[in-house]
Amino acid sequence: QLRLVERGGGSAQAGGSLKLSCIFDGYGYTDYNMAWFRQSPGKDREGVACIRNLGGISYADNIKGRFAISRDDAAKTVYLHLNSLKPEDTAMYYCAAVYSRYARDPLNPNGYDFWGQGIQVAVSS
Repeated sequence: QLRLVERGGGSAQAGGSLKLSCIFDGYGYTDYNMAWFRQSPGKDREGVACIRNLGGISYADNIKGRFAISRDDAAKTVYLHLNSLKPEDTAMYYCAAVYSRYARDPLNPNGYDFWGQGIQVAVSS
């Protein structure tokens, strides 16, 4: 059974930075595409960033240039670096995984099979 565990998050002021970690607890990590999503109250879950098993990266337009996704295959961990934070970045952030052979749209939540429990990010102005 695959389990994703998010760490990090918390509160920051606008313009600040935070770092999220997602630990992949299971087998076959290097065969999976990993992604971060976020969801604010009353809004749909939206894709933030995806990093494929071979390293290709996709970003949502509204965070491009501010957030960075990376992976440490030895540690089976994916990171999301949140920089130049804005109040509108406030949301619950979720880590997700899909077996790379089954991957489709990298920023569509419907394309992911495994999810973490979510972690809160709050940005104040």
